[in-house]
Amino acid sequence: MSYHVAFWNLENLFAPEGYAGREPWVAKAMQKELGGWSDALFRRKVSQLVSIIRQMKAGAGPDILGVCEVENQFALQALADGLNQALPGRRYELVHVDAAQEQRGIDTAFLFDANQLTANRSELFSHWVMRRTGTRDITQITFVTAAGKQIVALANHWPSRSSSTGDGPEYSAGFRATAGETLAYWHDRIREKKGDDVAVVVLGDFNDDPYDKSITIHAQGGRDKGDVQRAKSAKFYNFAWEYMTQTVADRNGKKRLLNGTLYFGSDASVFDQIMVSRGLLTGKSGLRVVDGSARIEAYPKAVSHRVGEGPIRFGLPYGDAAKNVNLDGYSDHFPVSVLIEAV
Repeated sequence: MSYHVAFWNLENLFAPEGYAGREPWVAKAMQKELGGWSDALFRRKVSQLVSIIRQMKAGAGPDILGVCEVENQFALQALADGLNQALPGRRYELVHVDAAQEQRGIDTAFLFDANQLTANRSELFSHWVMRRTGTRDITQITFVTAAGKQIVALANHWPSRSSSTGDGPEYSAGFRATAGETLAYWHDRIREKKGDDVAVVVLGDFNDDPYDKSITIHAQGGRDKGDVQRAKSAKFYNFAWEYMTQTVADRNGKKRLLNGTLYFGSDASVFDQIMVSRGLLTGKSGLRVVDGSARIEAYPKAVSHRVGEGPIRFGLPYGDAAKNVNLDGYSDHFPVSVLIEAV
C-alpha cells in the first residue's frame, strides 16, 4: 500500500467578495484586495486547482494534500467538493484550524482521503509562530492507515521574506528562524510521545531555500540521509535537494530545467519543501518514503513560456481583483509531492 503525500500553496484562495461568514476584521483588512472577487472567479479558481490536483498519483489524486493560503473552511470545502466530483473513488475530508490571528486570514490545512486514512482529531494542533507583526500557524495532525500505522503531518507557511517597511529577506530572516525553532521544538515533543522512529512528514512553503539557516540550523533539515538515519537527536531529511534539478516537458514537448517551485522574474526559488523524520527513511515506523519519488508536480499546461518557465498564476486579489486574474492560470507556486509505502 502506498500513500501519495503532496503540498501546494494555493495562492490566495479566498472566499468570494461579500462572503457572509468572513471574520469582520478580515473583511475590513481585505476590503480593497477582494474588490471584484466574485463567486464566478472563485469557482473558476477552484476548478483550475482541481484540474491539477486530480492528475497527481497517475490520475488518482493525492491521498494527503497539505495546503496554505486558503482563507477558511468554506474555501477549503469547495476544493474538496470539486475533487470528490472529479475523482469519484475519493472521499476527501478536511483538517483545518482557523488561524484567527493571521493578519490576512490565510490558513494552513489538509485534505485527505477518508477511504484510505483516518485523521486522529484528538491529535490536531495549531502551533502559533509568533512575531512582532502577527502570527502564522503550523497545523499538525496524525493520520492513521488501515493497518494502524501513524503519519504525523505538519503543514507550514513561514513568514514572508518581505515586510511592511519594504525591507528585504535579511530583515525578516529572524521570523523564519523562529518558525524553524518552533517546528524543531514540536518534532522533539512528537518523538517524546511516540518514539524516536515515529513517521513525521513536514510540508510547506517555507519562504526560504533548503540551504538557508532557518531550515538547516533552526529546523534541523539537511541533505544527508545517512546523517538523519544515524542521528539520535531530532533531525529531518529534506527531499527538496532531490528535485532542485528536475526537468519538465513544456507544451511543445521540449525538456526544460525546472530548478524551482516558484519564480521571481527569471530567478527560481525552492520555497516549497518536504522533509521527513528518521522513521520514514529507515522504515522502522512501518512506513518508508519510496526512493526517487519526490518531485515537483509541474504539469505542462501549468508551466509558463516566460523566462524561467515558472508557474502560470491565476492572479492575486489585490486592488480590483476582477482586473488582475488570468482565467487560465493556477497558482504562483508548483505543488510538490512524495510517495510513502508500507513496509
